Amino acid sequence: MTLPAPLLDIIKSLIRSPSVVGAEHSFFRVLQRELEDRGAKVTWYEGLLVAQGSEPESLMFSAHIDRHGLICTGPNEFQYAAFVCGGRSDLLGNSVSEELMLQIVDRFVSEGVFAYDPWSGAYRGQGSIRNAYICPYRNNLIFELDGMSHLVAGTPVAFQDKLRILQGRLYGQLDNVLTAAVLVYLFELGFRGTAFFTAQEEAGRSWRYLLEWFRRFGGSTNQLVVVDTSPYPDIAAANEQQLVLRHKDANAGFNRDLTQALVTGCEQLGLSYRFKDEYIEDNNRRLVAAGLSPKSLGSTEMGRIVAASGGLVDGTTLQIPTTGYHTMDESADLDNCMAFVQLLCKLAGLSID
Repeated sequence: MTLPAPLLDIIKSLIRSPSVVGAEHSFFRVLQRELEDRGAKVTWYEGLLVAQGSEPESLMFSAHIDRHGLICTGPNEFQYAAFVCGGRSDLLGNSVSEELMLQIVDRFVSEGVFAYDPWSGAYRGQGSIRNAYICPYRNNLIFELDGMSHLVAGTPVAFQDKLRILQGRLYGQLDNVLTAAVLVYLFELGFRGTAFFTAQEEAGRSWRYLLEWFRRFGGSTNQLVVVDTSPYPDIAAANEQQLVLRHKDANAGFNRDLTQALVTGCEQLGLSYRFKDEYIEDNNRRLVAAGLSPKSLGSTEMGRIVAASGGLVDGTTLQIPTTGYHTMDESADLDNCMAFVQLLCKLAGLSID
């Protein structure tokens, strides 16, 4: 199994364009061009790019476009951008992102990085990560870089990345350029609905931009499918299902009818699926029985907007199972990626060329 060549081209292009959380403006410029080239009407708001086809209310998808990276916070000082952007002065250890970060902090050593201007995307030099550690005084993640002493505070630093295909899997910093690229590809196939591309999801802020749009332009009820990747501990666990659904996350329950529509679509297409909340709850029962602490159900863009909108917005999520979450080696099975494309096309009434 492989992905359609036009989709692979989009992924390859987008993954090489930096989009560090809190410094996504230059990526929005790239995304706007790709979408307008495919006939979408594109409107840019603070923290949000909205692409619409000829029937914008017929179906709504959302994907975040920010990726993890660093931010210069002082002379030769660099911190994890998501925590700076989110106003987190310390790590509380109460989120999936933080739990993972504490586990993978040593994986970033020797990774190549490059700095860029957050508005234009202009190149500002490259270097590498010499060391990464939790500062005992600030209780935050600190990076030491080689070759970046010339940068001033506020400069974003992205990880050097390109798409790799090995043994039937995509590799790279896939979260969340992969599903964002699929939404762009839908417009190439003639998608008539609306696609939202949000900033600062990794800092827990994207839902605010999305909710503001719905308050201004949405209808009385608004149903949304949020697309993303979903982490699993290894390839075997990730490949137990082709697609990941949810009844709920740590913030709220999701729309039952729309979730059932995804289930029905999977079954009609012969695609395997599993609910991530059930998977986590099953594992938590084993952890508690062993005297260990249970894991969080996770916090998604969908859950946050459902909890905050007072009934104005609801919906569900659709995710691609991955391994190596939040690293340069995040991977996704090609069959699972194609299953994701097939289900979205079925929902949108599109045919894959």
